[in-house]
Amino acid sequence: MNKNSNTYQILYAAVMVLLVGSVLALIYMALKPKQDENIANDTRKQILSALHIAAPDESQVKETYEKYIIQDLLVDADGNIVDSAENVAFDVQMKANVKLSDTERKLPVMKCKMDDGSTKYVLPVYGAGLWGPIWGYIAMNEDGNTIYGANFSHEGETPGLGARIAEEEFQGLFQDKHLFQDGEFKNVVVLKKGQTATNGAEQVDALTGATITSRGVSDMLDDCLARYEGFLKKLQDKPQVEVPGEITNVVQPQ
Repeated sequence: MNKNSNTYQILYAAVMVLLVGSVLALIYMALKPKQDENIANDTRKQILSALHIAAPDESQVKETYEKYIIQDLLVDADGNIVDSAENVAFDVQMKANVKLSDTERKLPVMKCKMDDGSTKYVLPVYGAGLWGPIWGYIAMNEDGNTIYGANFSHEGETPGLGARIAEEEFQGLFQDKHLFQDGEFKNVVVLKKGQTATNGAEQVDALTGATITSRGVSDMLDDCLARYEGFLKKLQDKPQVEVPGEITNVVQPQ
């Protein structure tokens, strides 16, 4: 075949595309399990951070996570447990989940047993910031009312401004805040310093120079946490028992 002909050039290019494409596909398939595990470990570290558990060495992330997270749950709008299969909560993709209708939307819960014997419940949240998605995890005490810890992440918020939602200084403002006032659900709101929530809800100060991202965090919490009202009320209705260092509730999955 004439190597200078158009036919030869087209065939040569097609073969090279197929070869390179095949090699890249094989590399992707070989690396994907490791990539998926790295993503999963990053999520595990975010959940552990909401529980104030220091991020362990990379090789011990999964082991540490499985030590503290003792059960995955899916609950319905009334707070009833509808599934408790392994990883059923961890595997929920919140980006897609928040777009579902109210009847289709899943409500994942990660149940945690702390070193002092107390139980915490981690609730994932997902929303929108200024430049892209934001997400996080809220750890609740077993009284069903008090926030134990929070962790927030983002895809592309402005460094030094909206990106500060991922810093401990901002996340720490949510600790010990309450979601219920006089038995009524009133989600924690993020407001500019000096402003006051009109409904009596507890609040944290917004980030200076990051009004839209701060509002995004507030809207995210309102959209996601309000759906757990039934579950949180069930926690509040459980009898209290004493554990070392605090008074807590005990909830056993049905």
